[in-house]
Amino acid sequence: MPYFITILSLLLLIQCGNPSNPENEKKTGIPTENQTKRILYFGDSLTAGYGLLNYEDAWPHVLTNRINAEGYSYQMTNAGVSGDTTSGGLGRLEWVLAEKPSIFVLELGANDMLRGISPTVTKENLRTMVKQIKSQYPDTKILLVGMMATPNMGKKYASAFNTIYPELAKEENIPLVPFILEKVATIRKLNQKDGIHPTEAGHKLVAETVYPYIKPLLEK
Repeated sequence: MPYFITILSLLLLIQCGNPSNPENEKKTGIPTENQTKRILYFGDSLTAGYGLLNYEDAWPHVLTNRINAEGYSYQMTNAGVSGDTTSGGLGRLEWVLAEKPSIFVLELGANDMLRGISPTVTKENLRTMVKQIKSQYPDTKILLVGMMATPNMGKKYASAFNTIYPELAKEENIPLVPFILEKVATIRKLNQKDGIHPTEAGHKLVAETVYPYIKPLLEK
């Protein structure tokens, strides 16, 4: 398992590619007077659905479809940008907040880890984003999505990185998905050839992982 993840981690930065233009972020749903609630998914290639033939197979779309099938009425914006870091997220946060989301799903940090960025920097970038969302839209509910460090980063780094999300969630009093890849990490058939980005089947399991944490935030 460590060997598999080590190899995968070396590929992620290459496969993530260059960050895409925010104008390419995907929106679904037709605004109406009775349909104004929006979930905004803000993340990197894992959220963007890197490598999928159809971006609507990415877990944010799968999850939102499940939510609405249960009688809710949410529009969604997939603001995932391949290759993005927490610093990059800070730079585009203001732009996406114009969507005035009801729920903000924050999934960033994997590329920070793979680039060896200080966990202290990553945590403070995430905290700054959380505080900005709270300041501009106090009624917006925030869901933090966690990542785990790969073994090749070393025990000291991994230990520091792995505390980022649970500590921040507790300090900022926001719900946390402990590990977004819980159901798919290291399972070859659920990942693409690069070994790190989930397949269509993998994205369905990621949606299942996130669902119980977002459900308490939903409103009809």
